[in-house]
Amino acid sequence: MIRSSAVLASLFIGLYCSLLPAADQPNILWLTAEDIGPHLGCYGDDYADTPKLDEFATRSLTYLNAWSTAPVCAPARTTLISGMYPPSTGSEHMRSLASLPEQFKMYPVYMREAGYFCVNPGKEDYNLQKVGKVWDDVNKKQIWKQLKQKQPFMAVLNQTNTHESKIRTRPHKQIHDPAGVRIPAYHPDTPEVRQDWAQYYDNITKMDEWFGEQLDQLEAQGLADDTIVFFYGDHGSGMPRHKRWPYDSGLRVPLIIHIPEKFKDLAPEEYMPGAKTDRIVGFIDYAQTVISLAGAKPPQHMQGHAFLGKFEEPAQKYGFGFRGRMDERYDLVRTTRNKRYVYIRNYMPHKVYGQYIQYMFGTPTTRVWEELYDAGELTDAQSLFWKTKPYEELYDLQTDPDEVKNLVSSADHQNMLNELRDEHEKWVMRVRDVGFLPEDELHNKFPDMTPYEIGHSGPAIYPLKQIQHVASIAASNDPQQIPFLIEMLSNENSAIRYWAAMGLLIRGERGTSEGQASLRKAVKSDDSQSVRVIAAEALGRYGDKQDVKLALDRLIECANSENHGQFVAMLALNAIDFMDDRAVPIKKEIEALPRDGDWVPDRGKSYVPNLITKILDDLNATK
Repeated sequence: MIRSSAVLASLFIGLYCSLLPAADQPNILWLTAEDIGPHLGCYGDDYADTPKLDEFATRSLTYLNAWSTAPVCAPARTTLISGMYPPSTGSEHMRSLASLPEQFKMYPVYMREAGYFCVNPGKEDYNLQKVGKVWDDVNKKQIWKQLKQKQPFMAVLNQTNTHESKIRTRPHKQIHDPAGVRIPAYHPDTPEVRQDWAQYYDNITKMDEWFGEQLDQLEAQGLADDTIVFFYGDHGSGMPRHKRWPYDSGLRVPLIIHIPEKFKDLAPEEYMPGAKTDRIVGFIDYAQTVISLAGAKPPQHMQGHAFLGKFEEPAQKYGFGFRGRMDERYDLVRTTRNKRYVYIRNYMPHKVYGQYIQYMFGTPTTRVWEELYDAGELTDAQSLFWKTKPYEELYDLQTDPDEVKNLVSSADHQNMLNELRDEHEKWVMRVRDVGFLPEDELHNKFPDMTPYEIGHSGPAIYPLKQIQHVASIAASNDPQQIPFLIEMLSNENSAIRYWAAMGLLIRGERGTSEGQASLRKAVKSDDSQSVRVIAAEALGRYGDKQDVKLALDRLIECANSENHGQFVAMLALNAIDFMDDRAVPIKKEIEALPRDGDWVPDRGKSYVPNLITKILDDLNATK
């Protein structure tokens, strides 16, 4: 008994000591800007006017291959706070809300255990439930005074002047000459597009001033020599086809890190003032990196790799990104990169890139771009955004930085295609991607399990390998696979049936015609509302009059959020919208759909109303 007590005492002392702050721990300051790519002078952009950041880069390390992991704010910030991929935690969809397993904490909790005062007085916007104390309280008006008094600290200061919404703010006093801006190959060269791009650069210049002010405050408080400073953007620019899209244009962000001389032992081998590194890093790595800088060992459940500090890991060969539901529009895209190439897997290729998202269409560039496409006045590269997607994409960032020349069919690039394709599928299995579940089932089918626990359960609950296999066949659009998809519509697993129905929908008239009997059966009797909706969409878009009637009856019932909740309703409303004038017979029923009620979630409250409004606007315009 005495021996056991001694052992316990020893263990307690060891644990206690491991949580004590190390001598001279660095302060860590994140200065973040919203919705910007690496459009800075220190990244070689001659059009940019960023003197404060350019000077900062001369005494810091600039990362040339930093990825945000997600191309939109909430999933990107969710990656940061958790150190886990949102497709692994069920938090990939914009403004969704999932729970982590009880034993997993957000990174400030681990930083606090290491002795840090952790504050984030700006934007959080996480798709994960906050449990317990995550951030320390702080007076926003006295932030620097409190940071001076509370060391070591971990602070996140966020600047919003570069946000997408500021691109379209009018009136605006122009700083950059729109005539001098570079227009990427996928955007049309119009006055509206030039003004939006120039205004974006204007906003970056204002942000640069803010950045300089924060460094001045740091210096004035006598904290500069004790503080490691990160500057980064939260994802690509707010321009369309950047934000929300997992191309390099949507995922690549500026990342510049300054490590004071006294903490040079925490710097990576490549660190030199003014140096640039092509090391691949991502938001998935940030949580583990700051914990490593604090002198603590990052938790094993985190899925990134520390690239600074005591527990720095070897550089990674690949980076990974994703796209899920963006506001009210569903999609599923996964992407993998190395230092030169980007691979994209589109699991819903029947949906156009530029699906109508109400918020995105507030930007003049988006509207004029679509108008020119409808008028047939765009080049091939400019037209791609308004068309359906290929199953796979491969781009050479060295020769094609705008990512408009798909190399999937290039004989010279088959080895690279196979390499990145293989890495994508390994990643899906490694992180246990739960994005292949319909959103309704992700949150409601297993109410006693978190999405992460679902993903890491056995094949009886989540047979991921088989689901991903069927999803890949579905997305391939290979007509020879129609019999297989029809067979899978009878599978006992609802996610497999969901992707089987999706595969027939993707194949349009042929898939719907050959699978008609099975699709009709699914619409009438499948025990998954999500399967019923996708089967109904196929019949409604490509079937005969009897099919359309059957589909509309099912879809309008599912579109009522009071019946099956918001996720099924959004899926059904998307299907109705894609039916165009075939939805005219249920116009009055659509007008009567509830837009508010007990079913409205904590996040994403506008999505059902947005879809109803869009459908009715289109139907009212139908002659």
